[in-house]
Amino acid sequence: MDIEDQVALITGGGSGMGAATAEWLTGLGAKVAIVDVDSAKAASVAEKIHSKHYQCDVTDSENVEMCLADITDDLGVPRILINCAGICPAKRIVGKEGPMPLENFNKVIKINLVGTFNVMRLVADAMSKQEPVNDDGERGVIINTASIAAYEGQIGQAAYSASKSGIIGMTLPAARELARFGIRVMAIAPGIVLTPMMQLMPENVQESLAAQVPFPSRLANPTEFSSLVQHIIENHMLNGSVIRLDGAMRMAAV
Repeated sequence: MDIEDQVALITGGGSGMGAATAEWLTGLGAKVAIVDVDSAKAASVAEKIHSKHYQCDVTDSENVEMCLADITDDLGVPRILINCAGICPAKRIVGKEGPMPLENFNKVIKINLVGTFNVMRLVADAMSKQEPVNDDGERGVIINTASIAAYEGQIGQAAYSASKSGIIGMTLPAARELARFGIRVMAIAPGIVLTPMMQLMPENVQESLAAQVPFPSRLANPTEFSSLVQHIIENHMLNGSVIRLDGAMRMAAV
């Protein structure tokens, strides 16, 4: 799909990879809708790149429906969806204070997995009712964010790994189901990315993590995620797969 003039909805667009992708796609001529539960962060990114921002809780069906309606009124129906919204808490199943509270597990699953599915189902429905944008009959592209933790989750990442495994697990069935509408579904599984949150960690911690990446032996830049998003959008044969973006890193247990 050609990116120029297409509407791109990015959840979690107020920071990290979402913000970097919003700036990247804007530079390629897309009309970007920055969606984030933190309206202040979304507004800051939108001001920087001269885009639109929307406050939205991805786990709330009615909230997402209203947000999508506002985006459609302002910019048009999204043909590109990038789901970056998520949280990454660490907590052991059984810790010093006993078993992990069930609400902690539920929260991660609800935001990372259910939230991704919630936005995907509503945007896919809107995409399916539009005319194709090219000779292949393409109506839209959906890219969800998984993680290498889905494959090699570390101690304390049971909830996070489960949520990202769910995203990987629904990639192919979603792509198969939405193929009849001309909608592609892909997922990216990043390794450790140098986001603002990561930059707050001590330098020795960052260096230790970077040393675990075979090549290039450093943390990924958010723009490397964004450039992969661009390639997925533009390459029509990429569908139903998960791409690791990790420099061949395989995380140890701890």
